[in-house]
Amino acid sequence: MKARSLRITEATQGRLRRLNLYTALPPILLAAYVVVAVDVHAWWHALVLVPGVLAALVAFERWTANDIGRVALPCLVVAAAVWPLGVLVVGSPNAYWGVTSVASLAIPRMPRHQYVAAGALVAFVAGIGATRLLVESGVSGGLGAFQLLAGADDVLMKFVLIPTGVTLLVIVLSFVGERFYDIVQELEASREREAELAVIRERVRFAGDLHDIQGHTLHVVKLKTALAQKLVHSDPDRAADELREINDLVGDTIKQTKELAYAQRRLNLSAELENAKNLFEAAGIRVRITRESEPEAGVSEMLGQVLRETTTNILRHAQATQVRVTLTASGITIVNDGAARHGPPELRGLSALRQRLVADGGDLAVTLAAGEFTTAAAFPAGGAR
Repeated sequence: MKARSLRITEATQGRLRRLNLYTALPPILLAAYVVVAVDVHAWWHALVLVPGVLAALVAFERWTANDIGRVALPCLVVAAAVWPLGVLVVGSPNAYWGVTSVASLAIPRMPRHQYVAAGALVAFVAGIGATRLLVESGVSGGLGAFQLLAGADDVLMKFVLIPTGVTLLVIVLSFVGERFYDIVQELEASREREAELAVIRERVRFAGDLHDIQGHTLHVVKLKTALAQKLVHSDPDRAADELREINDLVGDTIKQTKELAYAQRRLNLSAELENAKNLFEAAGIRVRITRESEPEAGVSEMLGQVLRETTTNILRHAQATQVRVTLTASGITIVNDGAARHGPPELRGLSALRQRLVADGGDLAVTLAAGEFTTAAAFPAGGAR
């Protein structure tokens, strides 16, 4: 169960990160373009700034694939080298963008010392930005004190305060985003536990039915066997009657047990619909039931068995987020998403039900398409034979 929960939560996180790739990549590309277009004033400036932009884009793409750890260090080294070169050589106040982007993706995923690393990032951005004052003071050596002070204020704003403030904001938002993914993981694990509990409750219900059938019978058989043993010599005819009753009782129990094992006991389709709805909702799965018309009496019980078996299969084998149930006069269709990409699992229960439906003149089809698993049972007009 642990392995399956981990697989499901990773799949959910993967979907969220891919969503981030589709929604956040355009503005990130725009920001990268602005960094290069605004600060490049000579062809060789691009040689300095573009590596930082590429490192940020590579790190972001790997982050969406949940693989940031493999590229974090090389991307961070490249982006961190671009910032001082941008400050001291190119005079680019936006060259911090690469190192801030890479670090904001990598630091929240660190196993420990996350806040120390975040503080070091902010200090690095601020400290490197402040070195621009050395360059400006050398260039402005001939200016007056007032002009020099005004120039220093402008440098502090563009190279220190704005980069540091943006870096701090981005790293805080990154920590918040990672906590969001943690919450999603916890909710997904909780949903999986609910689904497992739903299956366990179904098994307990089955065990209770089996106990009701066999428990009483075995108790009666024990009493009648003891009575027949006492009567076998004193009253052989009475003992023979008891043995015949035991034989009939055992035969009836075998029949009921077979009916239970193959879901052949009489079912109430409306009750099964309500039970399926409750089980899906308990597992965090959205469910929509459409009753176009009521099925004929001859097929209602069989459709209830199909619904019960399919409900169990969805809870056990799928990573469903929504289920659609459509009921017609002669059939039922259950569609769920979250189907396994490698193909549908082996569903022995549905295979046995299909044989019964075919024998009664109906059909049961299961299909997998576009990540959705469809179970459709139908009888021809006129119902089951």
